[in-house]
Amino acid sequence: MPMSPAFENRIAGRLRHIADHFGTPFHLYDEQGIRDTGEQLKQVFANVAGFREYFAVKALPNPHILRILRNLGFGFDCSSIAELVLSRSIGAQADDIMFTSNNTSAEEFTAALGDGGCLLNLDDISLIDKLPCVTETICFRYNPGERRVGNSIIGNPLEAKYGITHEQVIPAYQRMQRLGVKQFGLHSMIVSNERDYRSMVETAQMLLEWAEALNHKLGIRLSFINIGGGLGIPYRPDDTPLNVKVLGNDICRLMQMFQRRMGYAPALHMESGRFITGPHGVLVTRAINHKHTYRHYIGVDASMSALMRPAMYGAYHHITVYGKSRPADQTVDIVGSLCENNDKFAVQRLLPQIDEGDLLLIHDTGAHGHAMGFNYNGRLRPQELLLCADGRVERIRRAETLDDYFSTLQCTVDTLSPPIVQEVNQ
Repeated sequence: MPMSPAFENRIAGRLRHIADHFGTPFHLYDEQGIRDTGEQLKQVFANVAGFREYFAVKALPNPHILRILRNLGFGFDCSSIAELVLSRSIGAQADDIMFTSNNTSAEEFTAALGDGGCLLNLDDISLIDKLPCVTETICFRYNPGERRVGNSIIGNPLEAKYGITHEQVIPAYQRMQRLGVKQFGLHSMIVSNERDYRSMVETAQMLLEWAEALNHKLGIRLSFINIGGGLGIPYRPDDTPLNVKVLGNDICRLMQMFQRRMGYAPALHMESGRFITGPHGVLVTRAINHKHTYRHYIGVDASMSALMRPAMYGAYHHITVYGKSRPADQTVDIVGSLCENNDKFAVQRLLPQIDEGDLLLIHDTGAHGHAMGFNYNGRLRPQELLLCADGRVERIRRAETLDDYFSTLQCTVDTLSPPIVQEVNQ
């Protein structure tokens, strides 16, 4: 959706100075907007004892942002060693980190459990035998298969690579009980970028049903359920926003009913990323070329290497031309400079006249924007800036340089002349 009026007001009359000082392109994040959304989420779940948001680090892996979220009391959802290191670097402790990986290596388990620990969320029952040690708390990720319908991003649960099956749940928890684990959680994530609150309510209901079954069959009282991430944001101006207040009310009611029926209730965890930071970021890029062939192309100084969602998913990101309120009367493609025809931020988009030197704001890049960047064609990822709550603008990640790009070529020579071994087909 168009950036919030508050964010727009905070940069009004200032963006050109910011662009001239720091240079383009850059991702700009709004600290106050992130804080406001975080507080909103906490407020709607204020009546659920033990509620906690574990921010999905993959959405915006920058320590300056993570410090803001830690200040709000959030934990962190990690799925790699780098994300673990990043979270721990800003002070996150074991209970602050939910490690939810898949196709996990022994090295990743060692990093997750060895340096301060974490809440471990296992993606498959086969991984039990690969744990370097037994932890105090274990969670499993549940995939309901045909019992639920996903959405276009995660897809059909039957085809998703994530989680244990319906039939594996009881055996998985039985095995962990035999290994001496005393505290348990249960996690599931069925959708991504979903604006229909009912899907998340259904997930909470599903996990509470399992909590009751595990209590009756194994005597387990789940310490927490984790309904995953997936809260969507309205990328298009006419998209209906997620009704987060009704979401909170409905899940609160489910938790209270469970409490009355069972005499206890697990804590409620979630791991939103996009909902927290997505609307509070813009990619600012400058128009540098016009091309008139079969279409009218506007070339900008950013490429899909800085924001790949439009090319990868066909995702829509709203675009405005800074300082121009004139009617949108030109149909254009907004393109980068990669040697890929899908290097386009907008296709046949109606926009005001764009002159070379104009600043374009590509909205809603505060999640899965810079984080999904890459270096094809040797293009370098841009800098990240933070519009602080007090009005200052800080560089929180510098742009990549050619030295960065070539640094991995500076390596110790290691040569092997492998012997030829006769292999027997079996």
